[in-house]
Amino acid sequence: MPIVFGAVVPHGWTLISELAEDPGTTPNVRKAMVEMGKRCAATNPEVIVIAGPHNVRIDGFVAVAESGRAAGTLLYQGNKVEMNVPIDIALSDAIVATARDRGVPVASWGYAGNQRQESGAPLDWGIIVPLWFLGHDQNVDGSGDVLAPKPNVDSGPPIVLINPSRALPLETNVRFGEAVADAVARDGRRAAFIASCDWAHAHEGSRYGAHPDAAIVDDLVIEALKANDPGRLISLEPQQIKNAAIDGLWQALMLAGVMNKVPMTGEVLTYEIESQSTVGMAVATYLPA
Repeated sequence: MPIVFGAVVPHGWTLISELAEDPGTTPNVRKAMVEMGKRCAATNPEVIVIAGPHNVRIDGFVAVAESGRAAGTLLYQGNKVEMNVPIDIALSDAIVATARDRGVPVASWGYAGNQRQESGAPLDWGIIVPLWFLGHDQNVDGSGDVLAPKPNVDSGPPIVLINPSRALPLETNVRFGEAVADAVARDGRRAAFIASCDWAHAHEGSRYGAHPDAAIVDDLVIEALKANDPGRLISLEPQQIKNAAIDGLWQALMLAGVMNKVPMTGEVLTYEIESQSTVGMAVATYLPA
């Protein structure tokens, strides 16, 4: 069974109501994240392949976690959420092998214990926030550390944890996504591919300095997602990417590679700008055509 669901989602921690009761300027994004989770659950995925920009980065290599579990904690305004999830070792290894066979530079990395089943990878907000809406929201006290005992029951599917490298040519991300789709097809289980993407951080009030390319790039992103064609974003100019301060391009191109192998159609549920971090947030979901 190939990929059964795809999504482009943001990762602002204020989207989690247990951390921030008030969603601020992104109420529709929070609602859309809930809807995204329902749509994903309806496809009954047995594993979630998730790519984000804020986890372990290895210069010149796509990074894939090889630990047996992953754990992390988010703290905000005196509130806390914790997460402890299983990593699918078999599919992680299959994706790494498939990508390497095609010349894609991939580094598998471990953390904590030397035995894979006893090791734990750290989770960041770029992974925790999407997974919260994908079934991993049980928030067991004391579980959000790599040395913590695993919960008695895992509330969601195992994951494959991926982080791109911006040192690689953009096309490499597309090729990696194609390898993901082929490895999933050979595995035979139902899988979702989640691209954790925030978009321009250079809107008015940005700590990076506001730039008009922020609005231009975000408009191009929404057009591409509405057209079921994240791959067209590969044509963004390097200076546009820098000026807009986006962090979603590389993961979206991985999704484009998946969609090259498994054509999908879908919709953009919403787009809003989060005023505190001045970042554009979009939620889009896709199903096989």
